[in-house]
Amino acid sequence: MFRRNFIYVLGALFLTAGGLLAQQPPVEARIAGLENNEEYMSLLREDARLQEREDSIVNAVAVLRERLREDPVQRQRYSQEILQLESRIFEIRNAKGRLIDRINSIEQEWVLANLNGAVPTQDPARNDSPAGIPDSLKCRNLVDNFYFREHLAEADYAALREAQRLEPRAAEFVERYFANHATLGELAEAYAAVQTEAEAMEIFGRLKALEGVNHALADSLAKVWNYIFDNKNYAYGYILDELGREEILTREEEELARATRQLSELRGTTASDAVADYFLRKRVMVDYEGAVAGELALDAARDSLRGVAEQIGAVEFRLPRIDVAERYFLDYDSVAFSSKPKYTYQNPIPECKVYANGTIYRILLGTFNTKRAAATFRGAYPLFYLIDEEGKWNYYTGGFATLEEAETAQKLLKEHGFIRPEVVIWNDGVMRNLSRDPVAQDLAYRVEITGTDALSDAVKQVIAETASGHELSRVGQQIFVVGGFTDRAVADRLAEALRSADPALEIKVVEVSNS
Repeated sequence: MFRRNFIYVLGALFLTAGGLLAQQPPVEARIAGLENNEEYMSLLREDARLQEREDSIVNAVAVLRERLREDPVQRQRYSQEILQLESRIFEIRNAKGRLIDRINSIEQEWVLANLNGAVPTQDPARNDSPAGIPDSLKCRNLVDNFYFREHLAEADYAALREAQRLEPRAAEFVERYFANHATLGELAEAYAAVQTEAEAMEIFGRLKALEGVNHALADSLAKVWNYIFDNKNYAYGYILDELGREEILTREEEELARATRQLSELRGTTASDAVADYFLRKRVMVDYEGAVAGELALDAARDSLRGVAEQIGAVEFRLPRIDVAERYFLDYDSVAFSSKPKYTYQNPIPECKVYANGTIYRILLGTFNTKRAAATFRGAYPLFYLIDEEGKWNYYTGGFATLEEAETAQKLLKEHGFIRPEVVIWNDGVMRNLSRDPVAQDLAYRVEITGTDALSDAVKQVIAETASGHELSRVGQQIFVVGGFTDRAVADRLAEALRSADPALEIKVVEVSNS
């Protein structure tokens, strides 16, 4: 039933995509004058085609999610197919990003090449907009007017027009960031739900890749938006100063200062400071442009800008942070004994797995110059071996999350006749023998919390529940410490719980010495 449902969804998707490809809907040049540029128009058509493909796959994902809710028994299978489709969405969005970059480059080259003749001469008192211009572009009329061209230096006016041309690019960066952020949220949920290491590694890799894309988008947005804001702010300020409109200049400075304070309060609490900065200052800029349009009697531009201001005000740009801690699939196991052989020629003792991340304790049963038979170890299992740098065979048993569990197993092994079972620890792939290394016995751990002036009640509750009996202290303006832990695994668990309680905090486990 599941496979039939999924094939139906994919079939509908491909039929829809096939119809869209056959139709090849017409596209219009975003800048008048580029209609005859075949490369430009071809890129626009390809962008439209990719958008339709993305919309179709998004719809297919929505269908699967609905069926997942209706049939939770098939959750694992539905989730896997959803992840496959989302991977294709990710690929399409990357392709669209490359197209948009090239489209923007062509537009920029055309505008710069045609700057001197691109500005229509018009009466500054004329209020009507050119017939047929889309509502979404009417705000551009403010820049394309006679007054700016006549009263600004040629280089300043060129920079102003370039700033206006870059507005759609900034909006594109934001749109792509929002879409990727939504996908990140879905991937984070899937990552928390998967049960196997292979699935988790695949999803985590995609999470990190998409995070990298969004970091790049945020950096690009900040660069483009700062250029837009600086050049527009300068040009409008110059004009208003020339007109003697001090009250508008003062109001704009006050609104900008307020936006700066808001950004300072939000810094580090949302998914992106760059996105928050864009929306906070964009609203100030749009209101500023509206005031300028009013002073120049450009009523159509002013009305359009009011609509833009309303749209910006309705956007929820305070996206939550998505910080996903890597999961460690460590196989813990206790020590047991069997009178029947657990390991044979067909089922030999396996090599001990060394995990690159996380903490695990084992018991070293002995080190030998040559390979040993399983019977050497008195029926203890599970058994593992590792060949060290000296070529010696080291045999281990068990796998424990805490030192206390390992020491209990060590005592049990001694009761079964093992003369000197030794507790060893692997932490992020590095092994220490706690029974032999006196320095290791003196090690302790503490959890450092930075990034806040005061700990929230939720964080304090996590510390109270996870680290009962350990001291919480403040050692700096924004540094709190919980210590000292003799067991690294316990400190790691507290760190993970704190990251879940408040992703905005920076949490790390630090090794210290008790000597």
